[in-house]
Amino acid sequence: MINDVKKEGAKLIQPSLDLLDALQVYQETFDNPGHIAGSGSITTFPTIEDWLIAMKLYENEETLPNEGRVPSRQYVLVQETPQQIIGMLALRMRLNDYLLNYGGHIGYSIAPSARKKGYGSFMLKESLKEAKNFGLARVLITCDDDNLASAKVIEKNHGILEDRRFDEENQKWVRRYWITID
Repeated sequence: MINDVKKEGAKLIQPSLDLLDALQVYQETFDNPGHIAGSGSITTFPTIEDWLIAMKLYENEETLPNEGRVPSRQYVLVQETPQQIIGMLALRMRLNDYLLNYGGHIGYSIAPSARKKGYGSFMLKESLKEAKNFGLARVLITCDDDNLASAKVIEKNHGILEDRRFDEENQKWVRRYWITID
């Protein structure tokens, strides 16, 4: 269970072996760990160590292990004391066809017990700084149409709703928001 912590003590960092136990605990906090948004598909890897290796490969166009993927950076929102992961976020450096329509530049999740405490807004705000550092002037962020909490997080960070699109693969409507980075 994620302890009640203050956002002031949280920071967005790239995951490492130092966070092995915290990453495992984070996965276990979800009722459906099969898909944890913004996690780089952590649950599909045999071990967290394998996942960490893959996340490094995804950082560069030349080392992408899977066709159809785009370069990305994986982040975790971590609380140092006690050490715990509050959220996960994937920042994609460019969009392919699927991401342009349904996935966006940024995907994220917050541990269930840490929701409704402002962490999603804080993490997204911090990720926009990272996006700017990578030369992105504008990012697309999506959420399921019925995910009102995520829509609020995006709107709080100045997301402008462009449209809604139906994702045939997942049989869901998706909201598409653009954020211009200052």
